[in-house]
Amino acid sequence: MSNQKFIIKPATGEHGHYAEIITQEMERSAQARGTGIAKRSPEYIRTKMNEGKAVIALTKSGDWAGFCYIEAWGHGKFVANSGLIVAPEFRKHGLAREIKREVFKLSRKRYPDAKIFGLTTGAAVMKINSELGYYPVSYSDLTTDDEFWKGCQSCVNYPILMSKNRSNCLCTAMLYEPKSVKKAEQKKLSSEFNKNLSLFERLVKIKRAMFLNIAKGKRNALAKVKGKS
Repeated sequence: MSNQKFIIKPATGEHGHYAEIITQEMERSAQARGTGIAKRSPEYIRTKMNEGKAVIALTKSGDWAGFCYIEAWGHGKFVANSGLIVAPEFRKHGLAREIKREVFKLSRKRYPDAKIFGLTTGAAVMKINSELGYYPVSYSDLTTDDEFWKGCQSCVNYPILMSKNRSNCLCTAMLYEPKSVKKAEQKKLSSEFNKNLSLFERLVKIKRAMFLNIAKGKRNALAKVKGKS
């Protein structure tokens, strides 16, 4: 796919030299937002490119502009579109939405029967997901594959996730189901979520504040205990 400024297409091994800058920007972006993402090495990103499980956006002059990759879990029963990132100078051009649409199409092509899910703290990504047919679900509706959840260990919010026995965290879980939910019902759920996105954003902020206050309280209590010992 291409538009006036960008070429968006499945990544291949020839794009491997962009892996370093992609992973660096992923980490910088997470730090700027104050939220965590599962860290990925340049080698891991190159593997995804070589496997044809990634989408890259380039400018017409060949500069890197954005990226996203596919991960499969539970023997291909679940698929996640992960690591969506856009270079700072190309943000606010609608590029994230276009990349997300392309990686969604690639996921449907490679894993036509899989449930596609995502975990995110970003309202913009939630909105894009809802446009594609995702709707909010509980964590219990996601993959139980331990390897997926291990990827959260590098996230700053991992202690919160584990304190909830992987049943909740600051991220919102969203799911696209190709078969088990009727298309009309799925569309309705996505539409309702999209209409109430501003309200949902406020609820996410409340949840974040609540979890962080609980974590702070536990740290303070532990510090007092250590101080007395």
